[in-house]
Amino acid sequence: MPLEKAFIAIAAMAAVTVFTRAFPFIFFRNRKPPEALDFVRDYIPPAVMMILVLSSFKDIKWASSPFGIPELACAGLVAILHLWKRNAMISIVGGTAVYMILTRSGIL
Repeated sequence: MPLEKAFIAIAAMAAVTVFTRAFPFIFFRNRKPPEALDFVRDYIPPAVMMILVLSSFKDIKWASSPFGIPELACAGLVAILHLWKRNAMISIVGGTAVYMILTRSGIL
């Protein structure tokens, strides 16, 4: 892709991103958002997180070694870290680091 077209594409993506972030504030500036948006705000993020968690377990071979132990151990670690620190970044980085150590080191 020529450099000019790349800059145009980046500018277009940036404009769309800014617009989609600003749209709710502009549109609902003078009125209260509908109840449906309250539902979406409250229930969609946990539902998306659950889909991501379940999809992370879909390719585990439960019948062969290591029987999903690294994945389950790290999922438990992420839950414990999050309940302890209430910081998503610490939970994600901690779980990822331990998973990489378990799967790459040959421990399991």
